[in-house]
Amino acid sequence: MNTQNPKATTAPAITRVLIANRGEIALRAIKVCRGRGFETVAVYSQVDAASPHVWAADDSVCIGPAAASKSYLSPRALVHVARMKGCDAVYPGYGFLSENVAFAELCAEHGIKFIGPSGEAIRMMGDKARARDVATSLGVPVVPGSDAAFTDPSTARGTAEKVGFPLLLKAKSGGGGLWRWRSLS
Repeated sequence: MNTQNPKATTAPAITRVLIANRGEIALRAIKVCRGRGFETVAVYSQVDAASPHVWAADDSVCIGPAAASKSYLSPRALVHVARMKGCDAVYPGYGFLSENVAFAELCAEHGIKFIGPSGEAIRMMGDKARARDVATSLGVPVVPGSDAAFTDPSTARGTAEKVGFPLLLKAKSGGGGLWRWRSLS
């Protein structure tokens, strides 16, 4: 119990983390977990069976064929492995399911800590136009730009000319963004 605040509750301790990613991302996560005393379970597709993250983790499980859509992008398979291996937490890394609302919520439904933002935060910030509105409503400074998303190039062009160049175009729902350092003339 927290003696400073008797109403505060202590979060359950994390002891074992499923690393729901591969390659360098997974290796870095394993290193951090090891430093914190957490056991790690790596997942891998058939094609990644000999990857360093597989042998660097304390345990590992093959989650499917080479296609990411049938392995690393399968929320139910990942939660199944986490439960089967006694993981209290899942670390998605970045890419794959790191910004997937359904995955974050599925972990929560099964009592598994999602090491990342809540499903609601992902939902709110995943839509870049909405994220900008939220930041502005909270008094967070935002860079000069558009307050709207565009589907029509001519409307976007007019706004781009008002904002000025250089210009950054950002995909509304993720996608990593698109850098454009040229004028539209």
